[in-house]
Amino acid sequence: MELSDTDAVLTVQGLHFSWPDIPLFNDLNLMLPAGLSVVSGEESCGKTTLLRLLSGDLPADSGSIVLRGFATQTLSAHVFRTEPRSDALDATSAKSWWASLPARYPHFNVRLANGLAHGFALEPHIEKPMYMLSAGSKRKVWLCAAFAAGTPLTLIDEPFAALDTASIRFLRGLLEEASSHHDRAWVLADHTPPEGLVLRTQLVLSTPD
Repeated sequence: MELSDTDAVLTVQGLHFSWPDIPLFNDLNLMLPAGLSVVSGEESCGKTTLLRLLSGDLPADSGSIVLRGFATQTLSAHVFRTEPRSDALDATSAKSWWASLPARYPHFNVRLANGLAHGFALEPHIEKPMYMLSAGSKRKVWLCAAFAAGTPLTLIDEPFAALDTASIRFLRGLLEEASSHHDRAWVLADHTPPEGLVLRTQLVLSTPD
């Protein structure tokens, strides 16, 4: 699908990024429209790194990443990225963390996050420190935050990993709704594109030589 600059929520031009001795992205150009997009590829191909670059959490070597006319590095309040493997929140409960997020994301809906916890069967765990939660429950905490953040750009890494069948079904319903958004872009990173969802853009990454 051909996109114009006016269609794109996020525009990447001439992106270069390398880890020491490992060139990863060389002159990457990408336009992400509203709705649902996916970045896929094998392990160590750079999927998570790309999400970190798109969120502004990791600086590019060169090139530009622009969200609605502003560099993402200046718009942390407008980009939400899930990071369920992080231990930075281990001493915090989901309920306390969600309550703190409106200070960073002006449109964050705490009530919605708590409602989504019910859909993910997470309610018994939201007052526990996150170090007590399983990998799947931690991922649910981040997913609740992602869908409550209200950001123009939301980046979700391995959305289905470690989830039970009922939670996968609930998440797919949320993603189906996200795919119809006209003013917000959602980017999934996973080994393979999810089946049965309407995708606006697909980017397949190759493992660096």
